[in-house]
Amino acid sequence: MKIVEKIAKSIITPSKLPDADYVINPYIGCAFSCKYCYASFMGRFINKSIEGWGNYVYIKTNAVELAEKEVDKLIKKNANAKVLFSSVTDAWQGVEQKYKLSREILKIFVKKNFQGQISILTKSPLILRDIDLLKKLKNVRVGLTITSTDDKVSRFLETKAPNVLRRLDTLKKLNEEGVKTYAFIGPIFPHFINDIDNLDKIFKNIKEAGTNDIFVEHLNLSSSVLYRMKPFLLNECSQEVYNIYIKNSQSREHKEKLNIKIIEIINKYNMNLMLGKVIEHGK
Repeated sequence: MKIVEKIAKSIITPSKLPDADYVINPYIGCAFSCKYCYASFMGRFINKSIEGWGNYVYIKTNAVELAEKEVDKLIKKNANAKVLFSSVTDAWQGVEQKYKLSREILKIFVKKNFQGQISILTKSPLILRDIDLLKKLKNVRVGLTITSTDDKVSRFLETKAPNVLRRLDTLKKLNEEGVKTYAFIGPIFPHFINDIDNLDKIFKNIKEAGTNDIFVEHLNLSSSVLYRMKPFLLNECSQEVYNIYIKNSQSREHKEKLNIKIIEIINKYNMNLMLGKVIEHGK
């Protein structure tokens, strides 16, 4: 794993995501090395190949200094803005244990008495370290990405990410501490179209962890994702699984069939599908 320290020009950037006005990414790259991660395109900005995704993390060492200035500007411009941590990285991945950039930026939002919404999306139990700050923010929600309830299935595509059972436990602990949570079920692994019982189990376990709000997203086979996943699946999977992921998953028929099952399960557990729909593209 290559760790590089760099100076950034800004840390709070405008967003085109449907539920965020601004995003914060204290790091470039992600050590979790998820095969399906669309953020692998970020490598081109630091002269890294798509294949190298997951093997480097660049640290924006001046992120906290930038945040001190930019949060003031943000409050003046839009005091009720929606801010998302982790749109193209995981802001609580392993390097955060040492550098504490995400924690220090949260401290600034607390100090400035930010009235807008702070959303966090992570796969890391390290977020539990910052419960003290989360409780001080007026409007915060923490999401954990949950793609399976079987660590072996999760590990297959989320190579170095924390085990999914630890993520479910993290959701439970956040709920027990009174922190508002959501689950990001994304991407929905395409093979679940033939395994509805285990698809159901994902939603059931999230509900049992105390989380009711969910985002759901289909697999987005952008060119960078396809470039990484295609040879991997060809070498590691049966032809049937390969076909489901590479040839079928992007079809309207596949998505609509899976959507019907997803909505049935959501209604079964009386959960809240955020944005009111299953997401087609984006994070």
